[in-house]
Amino acid sequence: MASVDPDIAAYYTGQEVTPIDYGDVCINYDKAWFTSHDVPVPQSLSDLTRDEYTGLLVVENPATSSPGLAFLLLTIGGMGERDAMNYWAALRAQELRVADGWDQAYWGDFSGGGSGDRPLVVSYATSPAAAVYFSEEPLTEAPTGVIASAGSCYRQIEYAGILKGTDNTVLAQKFIDFMLSRVYQNDIPLKMWVYPVRTDAVLPEVFSYAPAVASPVMIGYDEVNAKRDDWIKEWTQAVLR
Repeated sequence: MASVDPDIAAYYTGQEVTPIDYGDVCINYDKAWFTSHDVPVPQSLSDLTRDEYTGLLVVENPATSSPGLAFLLLTIGGMGERDAMNYWAALRAQELRVADGWDQAYWGDFSGGGSGDRPLVVSYATSPAAAVYFSEEPLTEAPTGVIASAGSCYRQIEYAGILKGTDNTVLAQKFIDFMLSRVYQNDIPLKMWVYPVRTDAVLPEVFSYAPAVASPVMIGYDEVNAKRDDWIKEWTQAVLR
């Protein structure tokens, strides 16, 4: 395998799948909204349950959305199961809004992404960089920010694997090798807005607008695989019913 970020390699068994890229799921905020309303930007997950943030947050449903599931895992990994569900109940009391997926949340409900009325959204640490890159007018500052303090983001790793019983094992192995090549890895950031796993991959300059995440939360694959469905059921009970 190519030289892979050691923090990512720690979650790789070397047997079933191969890590290809990773990204951090965090709370994004609309800078202009907080400035114009003279409200301080929350600095941690616990801040979001304070009264001044009532009705400001939109999240994705973890049953239908990858970043939504990552944010649920963030709360469980950082707080423990019981405290996480109590936290979600508190967010519900703060008029939390739940969207089916990232597109609806970011482009529909988030004031920093479209014409929505929610200045806080679950998205990625790289979203501000994407906002600068795709802006019709040149920008020297990202219009959105990220709550990237310790324990405020979940590291989401994407893998590639070969289906058992395939008739094209050799070709599949070659394709995974290609995805780990420098050519492919260097192409990942501006195509997928996540980070390549190769330590020698080159990041584009616009990624300087993506803040460094302090101590992202991660939960091991086996635990997630064993408990994911139960956690989603508990979340649904705490938030939607």
